[in-house]
Amino acid sequence: MKRIAVVLFCFVAATLASAQTASVAHGPVINWDNPTHDFGDIYQGDKVEHSFKFTNTGSEPLIITNVEVTCGCTVPKGWPRDPVAPGADAEINIQFDSTGKYGKQNKVVKIISNASSGTNQVLFTTNVLEKKLPNR
Repeated sequence: MKRIAVVLFCFVAATLASAQTASVAHGPVINWDNPTHDFGDIYQGDKVEHSFKFTNTGSEPLIITNVEVTCGCTVPKGWPRDPVAPGADAEINIQFDSTGKYGKQNKVVKIISNASSGTNQVLFTTNVLEKKLPNR
């Protein structure tokens, strides 16, 4: 009976010890502070920008090779061109031009990199209101 109790105790202790060991994912990993952003209400013709911040929580440098958008109204204004070291923070800046848009807008921005999870994406939304013309 004592032998079973000792074996069980060792098993539980080993399981708890391995669960508490912090493991770093193999390869680069993008961990977003917040992968979504809502600009709220804006008016036609407004240009708004947002920086999506992230950390490379992996074990190897992260290399972003491209940032892809689905329409000309969204422009990637900047991203790290040099490798992002493990544990380092960086950001991707996106601009949205609401000219010619109206109503709820949902946009996806794809980040092409060597991240172990493959393609990553961030999302933003906004509601474009009709621009009010001054009374003449």
